[in-house]
Parts: sequence; C-alpha cells; structure tokens
Amino acid sequence: MSRPAAALAAFVLHSHDWSETSLIVELFTRERGRVVVAAKGAKRPTSQLRAVLLPFQPILVQLGRTPADDAAEIHNLRSAEWAGGAPMLADAALFSGFYLNELLLKLLARQDPHPALFDAYADTLGALANDAGALRAFELVLLREIGVLPELGLETPTLQALAPEGRYTLHAEAGLVADADGASGRTWVALEAALASGHLGALRAACRPVDAALRTPLRALLHYHLGPAVLRTRQVMLDAQRLTESGPTLTA
Repeated sequence: MSRPAAALAAFVLHSHDWSETSLIVELFTRERGRVVVAAKGAKRPTSQLRAVLLPFQPILVQLGRTPADDAAEIHNLRSAEWAGGAPMLADAALFSGFYLNELLLKLLARQDPHPALFDAYADTLGALANDAGALRAFELVLLREIGVLPELGLETPTLQALAPEGRYTLHAEAGLVADADGASGRTWVALEAALASGHLGALRAACRPVDAALRTPLRALLHYHLGPAVLRTRQVMLDAQRLTESGPTLTA
C-alpha cells in the first residue's frame, strides 16, 4: 500500500469557479512551486475547504494524485488546513498582496519549485503594512530567482565594478548603465550584497531609502519580462485612487 503524500506548505494565489460547488485553485507551494488543484465541493456551505482556501494565509495541503500522475496539469485537492499565524491584510497592504500574487502567477512556471522565493513571499506578507522596503525587496528576490536580474555590482556594458559615487539605473535590455538620475553605485553594491546574503530584512533595509529610485526601473524590468500581460491589480488600484483622494497610496 502506498504511503499518503506529505502535506505541502502553500498559499492560495488565485481561485475561480469550476462548477456550482467546486473551485480551481492556483497554489504556490514551497516544495513543488505553482500547482493547480481542483477543490471539489469547496463552495458548499458545509465544506471545510471553504474557510481555508483564502489568499495570504499559510495552509498545508495534500494532493490526491499518485506519484505517477505528477506531470498532470490539475491535481485533485485531497485536504487543506490552516497553518495559522498570519493576520489578514487590509487597505494598501491588501492591494500590494494581490500585486505579489499576480507577479507569481505570471512569471513563475508551474511545477518549478522556488523554496527561497516561497520563504521570501511568506515573510513579505507580514511586512507589507509597515515596511516601505518590502515590495522592492520582494521584486528583487523574484527577479533574481527567475534568472533575469543582472549582477548589481557591475556596469553591464563594460563588466567593470561600479564607481561608488557614480550614478546608474537598471535597464531592461542593457542591465545596469550609467545614468545621472539613477541611484549611486554604492547603493547598487549594497543591494547586491544584501541579495547575496539571503537575509530579507537586510535587503528591505537597503531598499527603504531608495524606494522611489528603484520603483521605475524595477517596474520596467518586470513589464519587459511579463510581455503583453497586463497587471490588473495595479490598474484596479489606480482606478480606486481616482475614486477617492483618501484611498491607499499605490507603491507597486
């Protein structure tokens, strides 16, 4: 008799109706990356899954497929339980959380594990409400994890070390290039060191004072690799800001 599959640490990235009673759910798991599951009966009022399959909450899931079916696109969800410990996001942090989810959905291939990125995502959710460096730090980790972020200590065209007092910006096609309006070489070197350390707190600290300088080049790099895909979360946030002057400020 085959042993039951081990539970996977996961977050819900997105879900949509499959039938009157069931959902198709996109999960981000630590061990297996993005996976798609069929949550049968999850919409029934009596379903245990109904209160568990919520975004931004850590959960443990078991997939119903046998190892021989690992290549299947959609797995049956056997069980899911709340792993606890995460407050609900609200206001601007809620929009930022959906922005992170959309980036993961559009930039990560399915069945491609990124355990370090999973840990960074879980940590970032808890920092969105009170840390100005959280979004930029996560974007840097994501871009490095998918292999499209150049070495931040080198000027890309010449492959020479950055001058500490020089000014540089990140270009989607050329990498780091000299730019009088960019961040200092010292800043980029500090960001690279924090990235290499694997310490997300240090990376957020390095991002805080240069959030405004990083926002535009990182957004351009992300959109370059997203291709024609439109980030709906950002558009919704812009629309909300137009409706109310007191709405949360967009930082994505």
